[in-house]
Amino acid sequence: MEKQKNAVGRRKEAITRVFLSKGTGSITVNDKDYKNYFSLVYLQNQVDRPLRTVEVADKFDVKITATGGGVKGQAEAAMLGIARALVEVNAEFRPALKAAGLLRRDPRSVERKKFGHKKARKSYQFSKR
Repeated sequence: MEKQKNAVGRRKEAITRVFLSKGTGSITVNDKDYKNYFSLVYLQNQVDRPLRTVEVADKFDVKITATGGGVKGQAEAAMLGIARALVEVNAEFRPALKAAGLLRRDPRSVERKKFGHKKARKSYQFSKR
């Protein structure tokens, strides 16, 4: 691998662009360390899960630009982006990542609001008389 590989991850409204290059295992999100950007431990675990799955956590540097959505959506989008970039680097990683369910984009998103309703499904109180 001579230059960086990049991939896109999406989840809900969040979009992350992931740049993977050979290095020492640093992960930066929007020019901050990912442990500062994602303050919750389980979100930090989500982000480095693909790297731990294929046991290359200390061999690559990951640079992520995240936009849109919330913190959880961005973390899960980053997870998908890293997994996709790892498959570009080495196709042999694919079976392990696929078995862990890291290559599937989560299709769930917010349901639209319907007219005559308060929210997507919540209705106004019904009065018979």
